Amino acid sequence: MTLSTTRFGKTGRNTTRIGFGAWAIGGSWGDVSEADARATLEAALDAGMTFIDTADVYGDGRSERIIRDVLKTRTDKPFVATKAGRRLNPHIAAGYTPANIEAFIDRSLTNLGVDCLDLVQLHCPPTEAYYTPALFDGMEALKQQGKIAQWGVSVEKVEEALKAIEYPGCASVQIIYNIFRQRPETLFFREAQARGVAVIARVPLASGMLTGKLTAASTFAADDHRAFNRHGEAFDMGETFSGVPYDVALQAVEELRPLVPQGATMAQFALRWILMQDAVTVVIPGARTPAQSAANAGADALAPLPAETMAACRDVYERLIAPHVHHRW
Repeated sequence: MTLSTTRFGKTGRNTTRIGFGAWAIGGSWGDVSEADARATLEAALDAGMTFIDTADVYGDGRSERIIRDVLKTRTDKPFVATKAGRRLNPHIAAGYTPANIEAFIDRSLTNLGVDCLDLVQLHCPPTEAYYTPALFDGMEALKQQGKIAQWGVSVEKVEEALKAIEYPGCASVQIIYNIFRQRPETLFFREAQARGVAVIARVPLASGMLTGKLTAASTFAADDHRAFNRHGEAFDMGETFSGVPYDVALQAVEELRPLVPQGATMAQFALRWILMQDAVTVVIPGARTPAQSAANAGADALAPLPAETMAACRDVYERLIAPHVHHRW
């Protein structure tokens, strides 16, 4: 399959606009066997995806090691982005020192089996860290050493994204953007485009809510963040169902359902909605099965959504969702 591609910011590399989010094959999404994890990633690569996003804490390195082992057996060499910083305990801004980050990067180099990481993203540091120039000077130093080719940030808040791109070396920003989290498009997208910064849209399906498959009776495994992080018990609650109360999200999904194009799934519709934004470089849905990987890739073939559909999505957001999320992130 040939997927549409775009330039990844100022890196000079091209990537597919639909990539593979490798959190689910690492952990915190219920049990995914090693064999299933490998097959799921293989299916994404077979579907033509050339961008993989992972992190050193996904399964304590399991996700990175699975990526290493799969890529050893293949000739295709996708762009692999990882993250560093969440191994800090406690996870506080003072821990984001160049020395600590370098130690995490050294571990990821081993996990991924490479001499230089394509992209390292600081992994949702506390807000204060973005106001610490020494941290970003340290990232530049790691580029000079050849341990990383590029660096970026993964953020929780639009404020953090806007601050990060003030540093000239910032190649990319990963941010939650989906039908339930539309605030990034008002200011941040314009500023990112003006600076040539790549935008990675994460949590595109609102933790599965925008697949349309969840109900009031849905249950989740104890080790699935959708069970243990509903109110931010383990990390920012915006990462789980995009921070939207479960019952409100279900109501919004029912209003969105009639907008889904004939022949498409709601998940594919939600991904196509994201790709309507030129500022989005790549969207990174996760998957736990090969079929999910193939279906995610299929969103690339959907026709552009009509203006009235986009307006209807905006209306659902403003009426139901924005009161819960717009001011928080």
